[in-house]
Amino acid sequence: MDAIRAAPPLRSRRSDVFRMLWRSSRNAQDTASRLAPSDQTSASAPAASTVKLHVRGISKAYGEATVLGPIELKVVAGELLAVLGPSGSGKTTLLQIICGLVEPSGGQLIIDGRDETDNSADKRDIGVVFQNYALFPHLTVRENVAFPLQMRRVPAAEIKSRADATLAMVGLSDFANRFPRELSGGQQQRVALARCFVYRPSLILMDESLSALDKKLREDMRIEIKRLHRETGATIIFVTHDQEEALALADRICLMNEGRIEQLGTPQDIYERPANTFVADFIGASNLIHGSIAANGRLETRDGILPLPDGCDMQPGRPAALVVRPEKLVLCGGDDALLSGRVQESIYAGSETRLLVRLASGTAITVRRTAGLPPVEIDENVFIRWERNQARVLDSSPSISGA
Repeated sequence: MDAIRAAPPLRSRRSDVFRMLWRSSRNAQDTASRLAPSDQTSASAPAASTVKLHVRGISKAYGEATVLGPIELKVVAGELLAVLGPSGSGKTTLLQIICGLVEPSGGQLIIDGRDETDNSADKRDIGVVFQNYALFPHLTVRENVAFPLQMRRVPAAEIKSRADATLAMVGLSDFANRFPRELSGGQQQRVALARCFVYRPSLILMDESLSALDKKLREDMRIEIKRLHRETGATIIFVTHDQEEALALADRICLMNEGRIEQLGTPQDIYERPANTFVADFIGASNLIHGSIAANGRLETRDGILPLPDGCDMQPGRPAALVVRPEKLVLCGGDDALLSGRVQESIYAGSETRLLVRLASGTAITVRRTAGLPPVEIDENVFIRWERNQARVLDSSPSISGA
């Protein structure tokens, strides 16, 4: 321990050293985890990719109450998957099952091609970055980062090189001899990240890891995590309830609700092509205008007849919702309008102004206007239109979760 404390921080060692060490140590395991081509991909996973984690029919019940699944999920090696959902959706239960803190009621957990369902948490080669950082207050930054290597009985010389390389990677070489109490919240978060990355786990789990930071620090740490992920090629599962965080960080998003997966796909897919009304309403701001499909290929609503996007094949009379993002709406003259309403509120947000418009039916919709456009007054009557194919129509029948 004294040798570790005395070691000076390395100022010249950069992240490429750490990246080489990480990838070298993972190569053998990644090769062993390659599955047959027919079993490698899910609907949203890249083809011919190594499956790092396979959640195969995992479920969890407490007595009569089922809180998770059964669900099917594959995480590709080297991707950053955000598990997103409201409180009670099952995302934390899923995380706890993956890291071994909760035993599943059914199904299998496959990591690197090995069945880890019955293995204890300390046997799974998984790193966890906690919400509260969980740093040792009596240890320096370097000692905190070196601790996982000491527990694994790594030789002292290797501990020094790996700890210093990891500190350089997260930009904390000059803080190596400080104690956690002498660091800011963002610096403490980076120490927690370094302590997890240093021993090169097969899988990294991050549980609401940025929620304790203020808005500016959260945005800075998102950039930091994306950089670390890109430079190391680590496989990361990031659990969050913050949709903006998921959209900013993830290669793919797994959106959960009531213990099931509502949609799995890239941020662009989920935002632009939501599978159902829950996804459309939860991811980003959406305007949902409900009605029923008319025989002429339009949507009958309480605010008028609206055009449907091309390719809609829903049967006439079917309940449906037209989804239009606020940035797709524009104010126009009465002759070109699809809807009209009265401005109920105007919210200035720097680069844009958000208008809350109340339609005649009582439905409220949001319009985003970029900075520089003429102001709109409260209680002013406005006319609204959008390009037909910038909307999406979804089945809103109670028994249908998606269309």
